[in-house]
Amino acid sequence: MDFRSDNVTGVAPEIMAAVVAASEGSVSSYGADEITERLTKRFADLFEHDVAVFPVATGTAANALSLAAITPPWGVIYCHRLAHIEIDECGAPEFYCGGARLAPLDGADGKLQAEDLMGAVASGGQGVVHHMQPAAISITQASEAGTIYRPAEIAAIAEIARSHHLGLHMDGSRFANAVASLGCHPADITWRAGVDVLSFGATKNGALGVEAVVFFDPAKAVDFAFRRKRGGHLFSKMRFLSAQLEAYLENDLWLRNATQANTMAARLARGLGQVPDIRLIHPVEANELFVELPESVLQGLEKEGYRFYRRDGAKPSIRLVTAFNTRESDIEGFVASARRHGKT
Repeated sequence: MDFRSDNVTGVAPEIMAAVVAASEGSVSSYGADEITERLTKRFADLFEHDVAVFPVATGTAANALSLAAITPPWGVIYCHRLAHIEIDECGAPEFYCGGARLAPLDGADGKLQAEDLMGAVASGGQGVVHHMQPAAISITQASEAGTIYRPAEIAAIAEIARSHHLGLHMDGSRFANAVASLGCHPADITWRAGVDVLSFGATKNGALGVEAVVFFDPAKAVDFAFRRKRGGHLFSKMRFLSAQLEAYLENDLWLRNATQANTMAARLARGLGQVPDIRLIHPVEANELFVELPESVLQGLEKEGYRFYRRDGAKPSIRLVTAFNTRESDIEGFVASARRHGKT
């Protein structure tokens, strides 16, 4: 079983069927098709709010283009030091913003803390012409540590953003896992809490390859179509991206997939918690686990064919990610293997 990432999985059958169905006949290109045109209403219904929606192919594009829409070239974007935009996007946000800078901050369990943000923004030289200017905050939901921002935590960060005239972006590559974990309305952890723009993830949760940029004030998206085109993400056959998103939302597939992934992660956490000398590094709130374990157990798991990413640290540790198609038998086998090798 491959626990390296939810990116290693295949495609949900419902989404693959929608892509096949979208290939029938000929339709207008570059997003002028009926499927794409339906997305605005579908997302407006989902979020209970007027929105502007733009499908793109990757999370990096969604994040970088979103941030470029709310950040000038001389802007500073505050994020967690573990954020995907800081660690894993090869400078794309700075590139698409035309020179903006990321300002990574610490925070327990992968989350920014309002008090730390307040201090960083207050000392950011706002209004001083010699300094780059505080411009935006980016938070990740679920976080890179697999933890969840509650509505009140987001609202506290949004209040700092509003009081200093900053934009608030949410990297929602695992947004579905967060909503499923909290049991809340999508609006509760986005626009109602003060989020301006969301990178709405689908690829990690059963899609073939699509994300959506969602603006909760369509007026702020007036130039975004040009940014998307210039960034190479205005697909000529846009219907194939849009068909994935439509199928993803249909009959709450997105939440059912995320619930399965979360449930398997919780089961895995419970099982490993009963194995001596294994420790969970962060609370397990979505579909990621970070685990400290003896090197003998780690090597034993690898020899039995289990795959995962090792993590840097003073003690041996790994990241485990469950997905929409993870089975109970996969979890039981992994825990049994860990228990066996823990006895040697």
